[in-house]
Amino acid sequence: MNILEVEGLTKKYDNFTAVKKIDFTVAEGEIFGFLGPNGAGKTTTINMLCGLASITGGTARLDGLDYRRSLPAIKSQIGIVPDESNLYEELDGFDNLNFCASLYGLGKQERGERAARLLKLFGLTDAGGKRYKHYSKGMKRKLTIAAALIHEPRMLFLDEPTTGIDVASARQIRQMIQELNDAGTTVFLTTHYIEEAERLCHRIAFIVGGEIVRCGSLKELMKTMQQGTEIQFTLSGGETGPGKDFKEHFPDYSVDESKKGEVRIRAAGEISLYPLVNYFEERGRRVYEARVIRPSLEDVFVRITGLDLEKMKQEKGGRRG
Repeated sequence: MNILEVEGLTKKYDNFTAVKKIDFTVAEGEIFGFLGPNGAGKTTTINMLCGLASITGGTARLDGLDYRRSLPAIKSQIGIVPDESNLYEELDGFDNLNFCASLYGLGKQERGERAARLLKLFGLTDAGGKRYKHYSKGMKRKLTIAAALIHEPRMLFLDEPTTGIDVASARQIRQMIQELNDAGTTVFLTTHYIEEAERLCHRIAFIVGGEIVRCGSLKELMKTMQQGTEIQFTLSGGETGPGKDFKEHFPDYSVDESKKGEVRIRAAGEISLYPLVNYFEERGRRVYEARVIRPSLEDVFVRITGLDLEKMKQEKGGRRG
């Protein structure tokens, strides 16, 4: 069952179109990822789906409710974790959570109970009485997620949840996202970290230049790369290339040696190892290792989008995302 359905969603800023007629659905109980470089339209999309930006064109429905007609009811069912903190620097962790709970009409006792429970869940009990401005970046991100969960939403929107924090905190937050999803929360996640999308998401949409260029499960996306076989050989000797007569012996194989000592053989079908090992050893190059190369999500993304991966590794800039 789909909890979110988007058709032709569009966002324009004057003469600039940030999001261009995109279509996708999110199934209840899944982690759905938007993967793309900075400025691709990820944050703009999530802002429209959280009611933080108006929709220029197209439709979006959450559990059958239309965003244009039922936004207050939709907001009661979603939690929002923006890429920049929306909590109060002068309040402590407990009071920040209490205040967020009050915005959803929770009573005093229930607010306190939920705040205490979330502080414990996120490992922030000892920091509950500490002012938010004194939290580390990782602690701030955890409390922001806790605040988004204070009203127990059915769907959680996370915009770049691990950007700009240390490795240990990022690992903890990924684990928390997984645990929240295991408990039944639907998650919409934007990221420009390929490994994050690969690790967490059930389905992934590649978004570039405001357009979705491919969408599917990891298995479905990998099918675009799994055509034929590729084997990497680690060889002795410093020669460049496998040998001048390689194509004479193996006309159906393509080959390259990107660096000395490593040769990659590709074929449309299966590759027989024994003849290749014999070929190399007859030419004085011992085979130390032969391993099948499996494609990664990174390979798929590069093939589909043609983008330089360095764009994916940069810190978020000031452009509209």
